[in-house]
Amino acid sequence: MTTPFGRALCAMITPFTTSGALDLDGAQRLAAHLVAQGCDGLVLSGTTGESPTTTDAEKSALITAVREAVADRASIVAGIGTPDTRHTVDLAREAEKAGADGLLVVAPYYSRPPQDAIEAHFREIADASELPLMLYDIPIRTGIRIEPETILRLAAHPRIVAVKDCSTDFLAAQKVLARTDLAYYAGSDEHNLALYAVGGAGYVSTVSNVVPERLRAVLDAFDAGDTTQAARLQQQATPLIEAIMSAGLPGTVTTKALLTALDLPAGPVRAPLRPADDKTTDNLLSLHKTLTTT
Repeated sequence: MTTPFGRALCAMITPFTTSGALDLDGAQRLAAHLVAQGCDGLVLSGTTGESPTTTDAEKSALITAVREAVADRASIVAGIGTPDTRHTVDLAREAEKAGADGLLVVAPYYSRPPQDAIEAHFREIADASELPLMLYDIPIRTGIRIEPETILRLAAHPRIVAVKDCSTDFLAAQKVLARTDLAYYAGSDEHNLALYAVGGAGYVSTVSNVVPERLRAVLDAFDAGDTTQAARLQQQATPLIEAIMSAGLPGTVTTKALLTALDLPAGPVRAPLRPADDKTTDNLLSLHKTLTTT
């Protein structure tokens, strides 16, 4: 098992001010908190980080600010994926200049190119900088898979080193794990332990924004050989995972609502997303309290 970016990675939200501007001070405070609570990697400007509604300049500024806050205590993986290969190449180079350690690259969405074009897209981006790449397979949002055979071919590229797996295709993940040295990270929190148990590298977690130490404890228990405790801890987190990720609202919305209620930096979501209502927030708070006092 290789862990090029660490094991416990948080898909960090992007804090905004009450007026909707980028909150770099809040980002630094949240990043420092997450690292202190057990995250050894931070993924910026991914799905949870509202990448579709942040500008290129904001993405670079966020990397620089978080790098300053965490120094070398955690890896920084920058989300740079767009449906435009040229634009994505530009973002890769800017992320490298800003201080990122790696790149998270989603499949090119909307155009729905065939697999040979997807492969060429990733290869061009991998050749554009010296940073290692994490492929991001999330077909529910992109409308297209990075098929296992495509991943197997891309694994031969020296800078394509990892996959964030949100495909829900657990069999495909195991097939690629068995045939490559790629580091597989669970991108769906309900799969954190399951993927780790079959050789995954860890997780890129939305829920770790609010319970970083609890999710890290699942991996720590497994590594210590206490698989019963690892399973127990994963099961205890399941109600909160479901409420954040599978209750009808995007994880960004629910996570920001809970972070704000916990007095941690978050701020509003950007349109077209809308904030969670009070009932949702109260339920999240109740589940968080139950989990953290168990």
